Amino acid sequence: MRIISCLLLLLVFIDRVYGQRNQDLRLWYDKPATNWNEALPIGNGRVAAMVFGTAGTERLQLNEETVWAGEPGNNVPGGTYDSIVKMRKLLFEGRYKDAQDLSNRTFPRQAAKDNNYGMQYQPVGNLYIHFPGHEKHSYYYRDLDIQNAVSTVSYTVNGISFRREMFASLADGVIIVRLTADKPNSINCVLSTNTLHKVRNVKTQNNNLVLTGTTSSVDNKTGRVNFEAQIRPMVEGGNILVSDTSITISGANAATVYISMASNVVSYKDISGDPASKASKFLTAAIAKNYAVAKAAHIKSYRKYFDRATLDLGSTDQVKKPTDVRVAEFSNHPDPQLVSLYFQFGRYLMISGSQPGTQPTNLQGKWNERLSPPWDSKYTININTEMNYWPAENTNLSELHQPLFDMIRDLSVTGKESAAKMYRARGWNTHHNTDLWRITGIVDGGFYGMWPMGGAWLTQHMWYHYMYTGNKSFLKEVYPVLKGAATFYVDVLQEEPTNKWLVVAPSMSPENSYQSGVGVSAGTTIDNQLVFDVFSNAITAASILNTDKAFADTLKMMIKRLPPMQVGQHGQLQEWLQDWDRPNDKHRHISHLYGLYPANQISPYRNPQLFDAARTSLINRGDKSTGWSMGWKVNWWARLQDGNRAYKLISDQLTPAPIDDKGESGGTYPNLLDAHPPFQIDGNFGCTAGIAEMLVQSHDGAIHILPAIPDAWPAGSVKGLVTRGGFVVDITWKNRKVETLVITSKLGGNCRIRIHDDLQASGKTKLVKATGSNANPFFAIPEIKQPLISGKSKLNEVKLKPVKEYDMPTRAGQQYVLKGL
Repeated sequence: MRIISCLLLLLVFIDRVYGQRNQDLRLWYDKPATNWNEALPIGNGRVAAMVFGTAGTERLQLNEETVWAGEPGNNVPGGTYDSIVKMRKLLFEGRYKDAQDLSNRTFPRQAAKDNNYGMQYQPVGNLYIHFPGHEKHSYYYRDLDIQNAVSTVSYTVNGISFRREMFASLADGVIIVRLTADKPNSINCVLSTNTLHKVRNVKTQNNNLVLTGTTSSVDNKTGRVNFEAQIRPMVEGGNILVSDTSITISGANAATVYISMASNVVSYKDISGDPASKASKFLTAAIAKNYAVAKAAHIKSYRKYFDRATLDLGSTDQVKKPTDVRVAEFSNHPDPQLVSLYFQFGRYLMISGSQPGTQPTNLQGKWNERLSPPWDSKYTININTEMNYWPAENTNLSELHQPLFDMIRDLSVTGKESAAKMYRARGWNTHHNTDLWRITGIVDGGFYGMWPMGGAWLTQHMWYHYMYTGNKSFLKEVYPVLKGAATFYVDVLQEEPTNKWLVVAPSMSPENSYQSGVGVSAGTTIDNQLVFDVFSNAITAASILNTDKAFADTLKMMIKRLPPMQVGQHGQLQEWLQDWDRPNDKHRHISHLYGLYPANQISPYRNPQLFDAARTSLINRGDKSTGWSMGWKVNWWARLQDGNRAYKLISDQLTPAPIDDKGESGGTYPNLLDAHPPFQIDGNFGCTAGIAEMLVQSHDGAIHILPAIPDAWPAGSVKGLVTRGGFVVDITWKNRKVETLVITSKLGGNCRIRIHDDLQASGKTKLVKATGSNANPFFAIPEIKQPLISGKSKLNEVKLKPVKEYDMPTRAGQQYVLKGL
C-alpha cells in the first residue's frame, strides 16, 4: 500500500511539473533560490517582492516604490556659473585637461557638505514564513507564470502535497500569498518580519504583523520617509496565535496572507502622508474579497496588457528543462523559445514595475534588497532610464509610459533651478542622474556628471508617444515641457571658434574619455544629435498646434548651425567634434550612435555614408560588454539590418552572469534578470525592444517588415507589435519570408510597407507601388546636414538586401490582410 501511495504521489508530481514545463510562458526551477539573483520578481507598479521559494522558510523581500533615502529638495549648487564660463573658454582654447581639472574642482567627486549626489532607493524589509519540519521535502518545484503574473511553489512532506501561490495584485494594491495542502489541518507556520533600516519597529496589532521604519540620511539630507508594512493572515480552519513580534498559524486547511505597504510620500515635494492609514486602506479592501475572486481580478488586470503581443519563434526539447539550465546551455543548444520567453519577460517586468500613477522604473525596476544598492538604484538618464521604456510603444504597452512622463513633468519644474543657477538660462535641464526627489544638478562629480543633456533625451519619449499614438491632446499638454527643453539650449549653445558651429559646452560623451581622465568637451556627437531632435520636435509640435511661430523660426535658424555628423580617419562615426576616436576603445557607452537608435537620423537609404560609419564604430567597440550595453547593441544591429549579428548579441546576453558583482561582463542571472554585473534591469528592457526591432521597424519613412530576421528564426509569428502612425502589425513567416501580414490601423492614413519580398492584397485592400515621400506625417524623417568625411577615411559600403515598397490607404479601426509571394 505504501508503494502504491508513493507511486501515486510521483505521478501527481510528474503531471504537475511536466504540465507546467510545457507551458512556454513560465520561468521554472527544481530547487529554491539560494540568493537574490535566483529569486523571482513580482510587482504591481507600486509594491514589489522577490520570492525565494525555500520549502522550510519562505522569504519575500519587500519593496515599496517611494521608500527612498533622504527628503525633498534639489541638489543644484550655487556659485558655479563662472566656472562653467571658464570651462567653455578653456575648451575652445584646446586646454582640455585644464577644463577637466576645473570641472573636477567645481564639482568634487564627493558631494559637498551643503549638497548631495542623489538618494538611494531602499527596501522595506522581509517577510519570513517558517514551516516547521518542511526542511526535508521531495518533488520540489517553483515557477513564475508570466502569462498570469503568479508565482508558485510546491513540494511534498510526509506524503502531503503543499502549494503556495504568490502575486502582487494589480487590482487590489497588495501582495497576496495563498497557502494550501491536499490534507486538512496541515498548514502550520510562523510569520515574522525584519528590516535593515536602523530606525525600525516590529509589533503585532489587531491580528496584523506590523513593520515600521524610517529611511537613511545621506549627504546633507535627513532620512524622512516613514513607511509601514501591514501583514494579515486569514485562515480557513485552524487557529492564529499572536505574540509581540510574530504570528503563528496552526492546523489550518488553508491560509491567505495579505501584505500591504505604504509611505508618507505624497509627491517629490510632499511627505505629509500617513503610511498607516494608506496601508490599512489597501489591506481592508483586499481582505474583503474571496481569494479566487482576488486572483481572477489580478489576472484580468494583468492580461489586458500582456495579451496584446505574442511571439512564437519555435521550440525545442530545451523547453522541458529548468530555466537556469536553459540559460547555461543556450549557446550550445538551439532554444528559440527562450528568446520568446525573454522577450515576454521584459514585457512582464514593465507591466509589474510601471503602472499609470506610479513611479517610473529605476535602475533595478522596483526590486532591490540593499540599503545602499549599486549606483543607488537611481534614475540614470544618460541611457539607462530611457532604455527601460524602449519597449513601451512598440510592444503595445503605451499606457505604461505614463510614469516616465510624470517624472519628466516634475523635472521640467525642478530643472528650472539648475538651468537658471548653473547656466543662467531659461527653460529647464537636468544632468545624468535623478531620484525620487527629482534632483537636476550634477551627480558623481565633474567627470561623470558634467553632462547637461538628461532632459533632452527624456523628452524624446514624449515625442515618440505622440508619433505612435497620434494623441494631439497629449502633445498639447506636454508642449510646454518640449518648449522648455528647447529654450534651455537656445540660451546655452555656444559658437565654437573653428567652424562657427553652435555647440553645448561644457559637456561630455557620457562616461567616456578621449584623453586619460579627460572627458569634458564641446560639441560631442550625441549632444548635437540630441539638440537636433529637441529643436526638430519643438518646431514640428508648434506647427501641429499652430502656436509659437516666432519661437519655431528661431529654432529653424539655430538648427542649421548645429555641427553635422562626421566620419573620421578610421571610417568611424566620430564621437567627438575632433577626430579623437580610438579603434581599440571598448567602452560600454557608444553614445554617438544615438542617432542610429533610438533616434532616426542615420539611414542606409538617405545617408549610407553615416550608416557605414556607424557600423564601423559598432564593430570597433566589440560585442561583449555590460548587459545594458549589449541590449543597446541588439537594437543597433537590428537597425543595421544584420539579424545574425543582433542574434549573436542576444546569445551573448543569454549566458550565465558571473557570481562576482563587479566588472562589465554582462549576462543573465538564473531568474532572467540582466547583469551589468551586478543586476540592472535596463538590459532586460533593451533586449525586449531589440527583439521587436528585429521584426518590425518604422523609423525610416515606412513600416519595414522583418528587417533583421536571423538564420536562427527561419519560421515564426508575432502579433501585436505597434509602429509609428498607430499601426498594429501581425506577421507569420516561413523560410525567413512573409506568409501573412495583418495590419490594423488605429489612426488611418497611408500605410507604407517596406519588405524584401512581393506582397499581394486580399479582398478590397488597395496596394500600390510606393513613390515619393510617405504622405503620412507620422513617418516624416528629419533632414540632416550632409556628413563631413575625413580625407583619411576608409568607407566600406554595406550591401543590403533589396527592398520593395508599397502604399496602402487605410481607415481608422480597419484591418488589412496581405499575403507574401
